[in-house]
Parts: sequence; structure tokens; C-alpha cells
Amino acid sequence: MGGAQQQAAQEAARFVAKVNQIILIPLIALLMGLAFLVFLYGAAEYIMNGDDEGARETGRKHMFWGIIGLVVMVSAYAIIQIAAATFGLNQTLDCATNPNAGGCANIFRVQ
Repeated sequence: MGGAQQQAAQEAARFVAKVNQIILIPLIALLMGLAFLVFLYGAAEYIMNGDDEGARETGRKHMFWGIIGLVVMVSAYAIIQIAAATFGLNQTLDCATNPNAGGCANIFRVQ
């Protein structure tokens, strides 16, 4: 690989790492939190309305969709981790989740 190609590949890797750090990982965490809140709301709705079958059914639906949302977000996170491992961005993702880890001091420095 020539110098320009190697530099372009490094630039692309830095760009993908920044997108993961700034957008994807926080967005996945936010959506996982929302899915968990939907699940908890459904569980509360199910428990609080023990005598009303219609409200209990609505609670079941909320719990079901909350679990589906959690599964989708965990799958998205797993796909990001697999893609990062495939393209050699593991250290970047590790540093995105724990910036104080060893070797992370200059990894996100924009040059």
C-alpha cells in the first residue's frame, strides 16, 4: 500500500472511530435506556391494572416492545463491535467507552 493510500485508510479509520464515539455509541445507549423505560412502564401498567384485562394487555404489549427494543439495540452494539474488530478499530472503541484506559491519551486527538 502506498503512502497516500495508507494515509487515506488511516483517515477513514479515524473518521469511523469519531462517528462511533460521538454519535453511535451514545445513541445506542440512549435508545437502550428508552427501551428499558418502555419495558418498566409496561410492567407497572400490567401490575397496577390487575383487574382490567384491556389495560393488562396494553402493559404486555409495552413490555414486549421494550424487550424487542433492547434486543435490537444490543444487536446494533454487537454489529458495531464486530465491524470494529474486522477493520481494526478495537482500541478506538475501547477508548471511547473508557477514555482513561492505558494507551488512550492521544487516540482521539484530531491532527
